[in-house]
This record gives sequence, structure tokens and C-alpha cells, in this order.
Amino acid sequence: MNRVVHRFSVAAYDRMIEQGILTPKDRVELIRGEIVAKMSMGPKHAGRLSRLLSLFSLTLVKRVTVNCQSPIVLADSEPEPDISLLKPRDDYYESRKPLPKDVLLLVEISDSSIEFDRDVKIPLYAENGIAEFWIVNLDEDCLEVYRSPRSNGTYRKKQIFGRGDRIEIAALKGVSFAVADLL
Repeated sequence: MNRVVHRFSVAAYDRMIEQGILTPKDRVELIRGEIVAKMSMGPKHAGRLSRLLSLFSLTLVKRVTVNCQSPIVLADSEPEPDISLLKPRDDYYESRKPLPKDVLLLVEISDSSIEFDRDVKIPLYAENGIAEFWIVNLDEDCLEVYRSPRSNGTYRKKQIFGRGDRIEIAALKGVSFAVADLL
């Protein structure tokens, strides 16, 4: 039996949301034209998400807009990363969803989703020019940092950081975090 795949444009996907065909209860995102179910979130993932939101919001107040599981509009996708650090806007992106040019950093928290984040999200973000992407890898207790995207879906720089390290957000010189606080 052949698998039938229906592809949707970002505009068609947004219309489905506006018309109530898709609701927040559906827990989906648009990836390469396909509507994909998001992984369920266990307590460890949820707790880490709350911790990072607090850390980024308190540390970066007035320097960035911190979004949580909100869409980013890409060429054929509308992923909802766990955390987006965006260039500040007076309207907090009420008039339009963020585009790659607005993104300072995207963060995914991974436990059961690590393969999806590495195999799908990394190429997607790199192809769309997302300058910096972090995976908070809960299973391996490390922070994976990807910088300098290439149009072929790879990043020029990949670094792994452990609990004893510090990490600086490339777009925010002088702002660093203890990796232990992220893990």
C-alpha cells in the first residue's frame, strides 16, 4: 500500500488554523508541507521548558522577545520550537509571525524527540538561514550548538557543551549562561 501524502502551503495551513479546522488541542506543526503531530511532553521536558523560559526572560529582559512553542514562518514550514529568542518588536509579533530574519536563537528540548530534532529540524533550520540552533539534550546531558547555516541543510559549526561549560548566544555578545543552568 502506498502512503498518500498531502502537502500544504504555509498560507493553507494558516487558513486551517484561522477557520478552526486545526486548534491548539491538535498539537501539530507544519514541516515541509506536511502536518506533523508534535511529541507529547513529559514532566522533565515541561520542567526544563519552564526553567529556560524563566532564565531567558529574566536575563534578557528588554533585549529580546522570548516565545514559547510559537510558530516561525519558513519557506514550506511553520515549526513551533520550544523556545525562540527574537529581535524585539513593539508589537511583540502580533501583526505577523516571526520570519528567519527575526530569529536570534531557536531552542529545542530533546528527550524522546532527539532523532527528529537532528534529522528534520537541523536541516530545516539551516536551509532557512536560522543562524543559531540549540538542542538541550536531556538524554545525553549536554547542549548541542549549531551555528553558521548552509543552504544545503547543514551547519558549518557544531559544538557539544557539558555541565562545566559556559555558552554565549552568538547574536548577543557578552551574554553567556552556565550550561548546567540549561540542563
